[in-house]
Amino acid sequence: MLERTSKEVDRRSFLRLVGALTTATAIAGSVAACGGPSSTAAGSTSGGDAKGGSDGTIEAGISYALSTGFDPMTSSGATPVAANLHVFEGLVDLDPATREPYAALATAMPQQVDDTTWRAQLRSGATFHDGSPVTAEDVVFSFTRILDPANSSLIVQFLPFLDTVTAVDQNTVEFKLKYAFPLFATRISVVKVVPKKVVEADQKAFDAKPTGSGPYKVVEATRQDKIAFQRHDAYNGPRPAKAASMVWRLTSDPTARVSSLVSGRVRAIEDVPYVDVAGLKGKAVTESVESFGNLFLMFNFTRKPFDDKRVRQALHYALDVDKIVATAMYGNGTASTSYLQPSHPDYHRAATVYGHDPEKAKALLAEAGAGGLSVTLLTTNTGWVNDIAPLIKESWDAVGVRTTLDIGDSSGQYKKVDAGDFGVMAAPGDPSVFGNDVDLLLRWFYGAGVWTTKRFRWDGSPEDQQVRGLLDQAARTADPAARSALWNQVIDLVAEQAVLYPVVHRKLPTAWDDKKLTGFKPLPTTGLSFLGVSAA
Repeated sequence: MLERTSKEVDRRSFLRLVGALTTATAIAGSVAACGGPSSTAAGSTSGGDAKGGSDGTIEAGISYALSTGFDPMTSSGATPVAANLHVFEGLVDLDPATREPYAALATAMPQQVDDTTWRAQLRSGATFHDGSPVTAEDVVFSFTRILDPANSSLIVQFLPFLDTVTAVDQNTVEFKLKYAFPLFATRISVVKVVPKKVVEADQKAFDAKPTGSGPYKVVEATRQDKIAFQRHDAYNGPRPAKAASMVWRLTSDPTARVSSLVSGRVRAIEDVPYVDVAGLKGKAVTESVESFGNLFLMFNFTRKPFDDKRVRQALHYALDVDKIVATAMYGNGTASTSYLQPSHPDYHRAATVYGHDPEKAKALLAEAGAGGLSVTLLTTNTGWVNDIAPLIKESWDAVGVRTTLDIGDSSGQYKKVDAGDFGVMAAPGDPSVFGNDVDLLLRWFYGAGVWTTKRFRWDGSPEDQQVRGLLDQAARTADPAARSALWNQVIDLVAEQAVLYPVVHRKLPTAWDDKKLTGFKPLPTTGLSFLGVSAA
């Protein structure tokens, strides 16, 4: 069933995640709080407490409005995904800063029974925000709704190995796999546990005002204004709320966001404009963290001359990426030498690396019969991407490729892409918010989903089949070295083909007041985390 569902994922769901996961898909008006029924087990509060709790409110400046709802089965907007780190738990979660797995709703990391069977025990006394206990039935429901093709979940593509999920008893869940998958214990972190009764009673209300089991609960959310959180007093898990409340100010204007930190209105901001990083020194702590997040070039494989890899390669070789990093990104980027950023634990330098080589670009275009090429570069109006687009045009014009820029909001641009009305696109992308293993990062773009079928459109090509075959073979390989060797083959292949391939991996600048926040760490993904952070 799961192999099939990856292709059936609804296009509109995928439109919600582009680049740093920003889109123009909107929740109409306010998604202010509305109530919901008790969850699966009729319940009262467990009697646990929010250990480590303290008074105080954490205020933060967030760069994106609410572009999707909060339901973790479909949520993909940068802001709700970051909020959900505080609201929901998986059986296993990844530390937002280190990306290391830890047992969250599970008492310990899942235990392997045999090659294709795993079990997990639920944390005793865990409760949802409505006071009802988290049960194995809720866990089963959370997985099976994702596996259901009718729900077109974004997450299903990351679970092709999963066959069935069943409740052994009130606190034990068993997973049966289609084949042995060595990354199982970490991969299930993509699934957040939701209360069955609340979701089934009114999914739209749940999407607007979520009920989870995490250390914070949402009490108000307004699309262009703010998200307000309160501490979940009955939380008894490993990452308790250390502030009584949080207010996230949704401030898309970068100047206003910086000003709010300098004035003391907020204590941390994400997505510091590159031009402001140096100026904030002495006023706040600033740190730029290397990330998988990148700017990629994507070509329409079905449109000539972009079906010829020599043309795709030429446009990469033409780019002066060092100038892009120095001029447009103020040094906050790294020219791509792989699909992965150099700091990734499984980094492999690709066999094909696109250094700035205008003469090679011209020669490849001539070999392909594409001399005198004219292109329209489709790109999004994300701030840092806007700064880069003119430099791409400059590089391509310099090798004789007449370039016209078509800049617009993500939603509108991806409508053109999904209709096949484009030749080449430059856009931001970062699936690492869902996980950090190589299989997940590669499957986001190169698995059997909307990117291969409706975006760069090489679904069914020999290269596509080779990539998928290697990914599937790696997924079944227990030996880590052999698995890495297979992933490296995929990286070499996608680098050579360059049908969708990163130009630059960006560093994410974050700024905060370390005198007013204790325990704060910047993230290698879009968003902020206040798990374990207290307000001084």
